[in-house]
Amino acid sequence: MRIIPTDAITDAVARLFRDANIRLPSDIRAAVDAAIESEPWDDARRTLKTIRENADIAESRGVPICQDTGMACVFIDIGIDAHIDGDVYAAVNDGVARGCAEGYLRASIVRDPLRRENTGDNTPAAVYIDLVPGDKIKITVAPKGFGSENMSRVKMLRPADGVAGLVDFVVSTVESAGGSACPPVVVGVGVGGSFDKAALLAKRALLRGLDEPNPDPYYARLERELLEKINALGIGPMGFGGATTALGVSILSMPTHIAGLPAAVNISCHVTRHLSEVL
Repeated sequence: MRIIPTDAITDAVARLFRDANIRLPSDIRAAVDAAIESEPWDDARRTLKTIRENADIAESRGVPICQDTGMACVFIDIGIDAHIDGDVYAAVNDGVARGCAEGYLRASIVRDPLRRENTGDNTPAAVYIDLVPGDKIKITVAPKGFGSENMSRVKMLRPADGVAGLVDFVVSTVESAGGSACPPVVVGVGVGGSFDKAALLAKRALLRGLDEPNPDPYYARLERELLEKINALGIGPMGFGGATTALGVSILSMPTHIAGLPAAVNISCHVTRHLSEVL
């Protein structure tokens, strides 16, 4: 049994939350660079270059890429042979609060959804814990902005809707979002499970690098089809028109009930932040 001190978790989360808000992941940056080269619309290409310049300035000056520094979504994979010597949730929230202060990040979390009192330090985080083999802990921080989060959807499709119904749901969700989600977007799709599981799958799908093809050839083809259909919408970067409405589509699936076809779309803006560390 390997002991993991909570201080190590706090330190990692603080570092990850701060750094994720300052530097674009390499896969997102590479996708923006590729889009600049392939985008045929002049205005869209100029907008993409501005997006890249903004990211460059943020990294060089050590300031947030966007004023919406996001809700702290923290995914923790805990090895079954690892033991945490305290309260993992408190450790995560201490890390988020510290990262928020050190990075001068905007406080964006309210204590109650209706009474709207700001907590002042971006806590509490949304924490998702899974048990995995081994004696290590993998922490992934994914600060999620709500301009794009608000455009996300869950739908209980019927089994008879099939793949055509799923494609229509995903594409129509992105179309309805238009420029409000700060495109070019990354589209996370969850299929299967139950009402709640589909939404979590869609959010987890956003953690997969755009340079990592879906391991299932069936879903890899479906991701390419969806990306093509979404980019054919012509919404373009920041909604100004163009051939780059999305940088990528990522699908996660799981078994479901014979009577259902739950589906979820979690839209993320061009600042799709995710950063991991293994303890």
